Amino acid sequence: MKILIPGGTGQVGRVLTRALRAKGHEFVILSRRPDASRGEIRWDGKTIGAWADELDGADVVINLAGRSVDCRYNRKNRETILDSRVNSTRVVGEAIARAAKPPRVWLQASTATIYAHRFDADNDETTGVLGGNETNAPSAWRFSIEVAKAWERTLDEANVPATRRIKMRSAMTMSPDRGGIFDVLLKLVRWGLGGASGGGRQFVSWIHEEDFVRAVEWLIEHDEISGVVNVASPSPLPNADFMRTIREAWGIRVGLPASAWMLAVGTRLLRTESELILKSRRVVPGVLLQSGFEFLHPTWPEAARELCRVRRTRGRTAACFF
Repeated sequence: MKILIPGGTGQVGRVLTRALRAKGHEFVILSRRPDASRGEIRWDGKTIGAWADELDGADVVINLAGRSVDCRYNRKNRETILDSRVNSTRVVGEAIARAAKPPRVWLQASTATIYAHRFDADNDETTGVLGGNETNAPSAWRFSIEVAKAWERTLDEANVPATRRIKMRSAMTMSPDRGGIFDVLLKLVRWGLGGASGGGRQFVSWIHEEDFVRAVEWLIEHDEISGVVNVASPSPLPNADFMRTIREAWGIRVGLPASAWMLAVGTRLLRTESELILKSRRVVPGVLLQSGFEFLHPTWPEAARELCRVRRTRGRTAACFF
C-alpha cells in the first residue's frame, strides 16, 4: 500500500511508520520541517501544494498533524493548537476532493480527551458522554474538548464521498521510546516520584504501541468500519493503580504521591497542563471489540512489564557501544 501521513514525524507517527515500513508499505510523510534523507516532503499544514500530488493514487491517508498539547494553554498556544488541527484536516480534505484517484480510507487523528471527566462508567463510542459541561471543569479542560470537537467537525465537513472516514479517538500510546509519555512516567518512577497523582482516582486510558499499530491496520482493512473509533485498551484503570504497576514492573517499591496543588505548581514550572494527569479518561474500544479485534496487550500489568523489558534491553544494547 501507499500511505500518506501528514504529521508523521511525531512520537506516534514514528511508532506507526517504523512498524508499517517493516512490512513493506510505501510511505510519504509530510512535515513542516522535512528531513529529505528520510524521504519527507514539506507542507505548511494549511494550503495545497506539491504534496497533494502524492495523495492522488495513494491507498490510505493517516492525518496525525497538530501542535503538541504538552505546553501551557496561553492565548498564543491555544490558537496554534486549534489552528494546526483544523487547518491540516481541512486542507487534507480539499486535496482528497480534487484527486482523480482519491484514497479509499482517511484515518483522522482525534483524542479520547473529547469525553467527559467521569469515574462512574466507561465511555464507549455509543453511550460515551462528551465533555465540556462538567461542573467546575477548568477552562483548559473545556478548551481541549472544543478543539477535539472542531477537529472532528472539520473531517465531517469534507466533501470526499469516495473515501471512507474514521475519527480515531486515541488514548495515550505507550512506547518504550525516549521522549514519549511512558518515558516521562518511567522517569518519575525512577526518581521516586511515581506515586498517585491528585488522589489517584482518575482513570487512565492507554494503548500499547503494538496494539495501536495493529488497530490502525485493522481499520484500514475493515471496510465496514467508519465514523468514531476509540483506539484504547479495554482496561482503563485508576491513576494510583496505573502508577503502582509501573513501579512494580521496574522494581521500585516506593513512589511519593503528588496532590492536585503540587501538580498545578509542577506543571506550571514545566510549562504544561495538569489536565494531562488529573482528568479521568475512562475510555473503552467498543467498535474495535465488536468488530473482532483482539488485543495483544489488553491489561496494564502485562503491558507495563513488556514495556519495561524492552526499555531495559534497549538500554543494555546502547551500553555496549560505549
